[in-house]
Amino acid sequence: MDAHFVGIIAFASIFGASLLGMRLHNAVPNQHLNPETKEVVRLGMGLIATMTALLLGLLVATAKGSYDAQRNEVILIAGRVAFLERALAVYGPEAGPSRELLRRSVESAIPRMWPEYGSQALDPVIPEGKDLYSALVNLSPQDDVQRTLKTRALETLIELSKTRMLLAAREEPSVVTPLLVAVIVWLSLIFLSFSLFAPSNKIIVITMLVVALSVSTAIFLIMELDRPFDGLIQISSAPMRDLLDYLGR
Repeated sequence: MDAHFVGIIAFASIFGASLLGMRLHNAVPNQHLNPETKEVVRLGMGLIATMTALLLGLLVATAKGSYDAQRNEVILIAGRVAFLERALAVYGPEAGPSRELLRRSVESAIPRMWPEYGSQALDPVIPEGKDLYSALVNLSPQDDVQRTLKTRALETLIELSKTRMLLAAREEPSVVTPLLVAVIVWLSLIFLSFSLFAPSNKIIVITMLVVALSVSTAIFLIMELDRPFDGLIQISSAPMRDLLDYLGR
């Protein structure tokens, strides 16, 4: 779900509810706006506000948890690739073609992970990965050191593939749509109750506008956290780009 679209819908719903409350304030007879009625509405909205705060906290925790998990996986991939490259360098000149395939796989992975570099989807399959695995399997160790390095290189490559597939699986949104809808509806009801008992003047309208904009911005940022490879809150591609420079040495 597009974060900008959700943010606009949230703002329109919340501020629209505020304007509706002001119109109802002028239309409803005064006997329905007495202190007793106001107290009952305040208590009811207080309960809704508590539930809304809980759901907002849940949405933030879910989006932030997903963001942090994918960020850690990117760093883990970069670290394992660096280790694999060093292992192949120590192995000797025979691993030269494998090192070149490793570099090409990183070059292919960056645009697949970050849309700004070319691709639009996180594809778990990198064509060079199969060739790299075959190249490692076909290495012929001459001593115990090379045998150990080959074994560790294959293990690292397998773990890299697992992490890559896990990262691709996390591409699905972690924010549950029904919870998001509930939060927006409840926030709209809260703002409706605020403006229902408030006088209709420019100060109130500006205040409601600013608060609605602030709340919808918070929802927008939550949705941005749920898209870690594009948008405003983006996982840095620096570890992978620095790794590519490192592989070129």
